[in-house]
Amino acid sequence: MKPDHEKLIIEGGNPLFGEVPINGAKNAAVAVIPAALMVEGESIIENLPLIEDVFAMDDILLRLGAKIEYDNHSLKIDASNLQSYIAPYESVRKIRASYYLIGALLTRFGKAEVAMPGGCNFGARPIDQHIKGFRALGADVKIENGMIKAYAEELVGTKIYLDVVSVGATINLMLAAVKAKGTTIIENAAKEPHVVDVANFLNAMGAKIKGAGTDVIRIEGVKELHPTRYAIIPDQIEAGTYMIAACATKGHVRVKSIIPKHLESLTAKLLEMGAEVNVYEDSIEVRCKERLRASSIKTMPYPGFPTDLQPQMTVLLSLCSGTSVVTEGVWENRYQYVDELKKMGANIKVEGRVAIVEGVESLQGAEVSAVDLRAGAALIVAGLAAKGRTVIYNTKNVDRGYENIDYKLKLLGARVSRV
Repeated sequence: MKPDHEKLIIEGGNPLFGEVPINGAKNAAVAVIPAALMVEGESIIENLPLIEDVFAMDDILLRLGAKIEYDNHSLKIDASNLQSYIAPYESVRKIRASYYLIGALLTRFGKAEVAMPGGCNFGARPIDQHIKGFRALGADVKIENGMIKAYAEELVGTKIYLDVVSVGATINLMLAAVKAKGTTIIENAAKEPHVVDVANFLNAMGAKIKGAGTDVIRIEGVKELHPTRYAIIPDQIEAGTYMIAACATKGHVRVKSIIPKHLESLTAKLLEMGAEVNVYEDSIEVRCKERLRASSIKTMPYPGFPTDLQPQMTVLLSLCSGTSVVTEGVWENRYQYVDELKKMGANIKVEGRVAIVEGVESLQGAEVSAVDLRAGAALIVAGLAAKGRTVIYNTKNVDRGYENIDYKLKLLGARVSRV
């Protein structure tokens, strides 16, 4: 991991212009990598983003006894000689998605011991739906000394209704159910693109999963899985961040190598606010000449507006004319970045899950800290749009989800340096 004292310095006020290629999706990659542990032999994952969360997951795989080998954005994972089903705290503390190891190791060994996960801290992110599902499949699950311990003589397919729409639980239960005896049905399943991507990866390994991308997923248990070669989908959140940055700086940017359908909720909102948006087969072009109009957003599970774009969007709304209302429908404590934005002159009032955003003419550069991954992205957008110099500390949080963000921004004409 990079040292904590690293910082980004942004000289703001320059419109972003040009094209930017988008990397593979972080949220898909951190689930597909542990899924590769379920088979003996070598799987190859392509279009992998080279980000801190992926490196943290790789480190866990090495500690469990897998062999890994990089070739640019491709990763070869050989889990033939996996020696351990125990992932201790030191391995998993850096990354929330380490809970996917439970489903993967349960399928591989019939047992898993994984420390309670780390990652961004913006409110309670319980894993009760994961545990409920594992138990329904026949596993004995308990939490002892900060470790989630799951054991199963045999996993047996069943019907599981998720009380809340949870991406993590949906994916984890798919991992656990692919070799369970009989049929598993997950109801009220998450529909996010990375859920579909993980299902496609598992099917490429020989699983029988139908319905991913709808709210009912049906899994026929199979006896064997086999290694495969698979390319990760593009990252809709990375793409959306650059689209929002283009608008905030009154620039003209084309995000390339994407799946435009995954960004429909953002595209519709930017059009409504007055931006010019052109959608092509595998790219989206965003142009913004004038100050945009205020709007309201409510984050919701896919296909609703993504919670992971809410902080960046709030920055843009803070520069619009009029009053905007932001409602956070996924995480209850996602506004920790607002105090940092206020240092830059934003006029935002938070009441529980709602933020009232009064648009200001401009933001001013300041010294701020990235309290979590998407908060860091939001502060970068703010720094790019602001007058003067912005210094962003804790950039390691941004590196968890964005590959070479400072380099890509420089290609678009931003004045950014990493110190």
